[in-house]
Amino acid sequence: MPLYKTLSPNSQTTVKIWKITESYNDLFQAINLRAENLQRVLNMKSELHQRGFLSVRHLLAEFGYTDTDLFYDENGKPHLKDGKHISITHSFTFSGIIVSDFKVGIDIEKQRKKIGVIAHKFMEYEFQYLKADKPDYINKLTVIWCIKESLYKLFATPGLSFLQHTLVIPFTINEASTIAWIDYQDRKHRYYTEFFKFEGFTCAYALPSK
Repeated sequence: MPLYKTLSPNSQTTVKIWKITESYNDLFQAINLRAENLQRVLNMKSELHQRGFLSVRHLLAEFGYTDTDLFYDENGKPHLKDGKHISITHSFTFSGIIVSDFKVGIDIEKQRKKIGVIAHKFMEYEFQYLKADKPDYINKLTVIWCIKESLYKLFATPGLSFLQHTLVIPFTINEASTIAWIDYQDRKHRYYTEFFKFEGFTCAYALPSK
């Protein structure tokens, strides 16, 4: 059973991560899809993307949901019909879902050195405390990207910029949590974030501030 990890950040929130070890056929045969989602997965050119899409439906089942319980709004943000808040992510061989009574966001990314090349495109303030010559530089960059992606998914507002509107407070890897902010249209929004690494990947999720 490739349910890789289950976390409960608080009593109203659950995170589940799936390690995608099954073949496309095994994932496909075990679930039922709405007609539009069936067509969507059949049209995907990458089997990796197909398996990621299907693994998310298996994660939904772990929460007691089916494909028909999930829908997307005009901004591409996923929602559940029962009113619970949900955020979804998948990267290579892992996928993840967070479900909560509150607005939440989650992201999983593979740790890769090339993130250093694009760092200037998604952060500015954070360069004040990051040092490129430190051994944890790529690890911290990936954490920051995951946090900002989680904020973006949570906020789901057209025009929100990682670079201009989000910032992550200084942290250490061992702390495994930090505060992050969205500063958008003269309003500041504070969020509590947690993160961890596993098998060359990083996961972060954003929650309402404590």
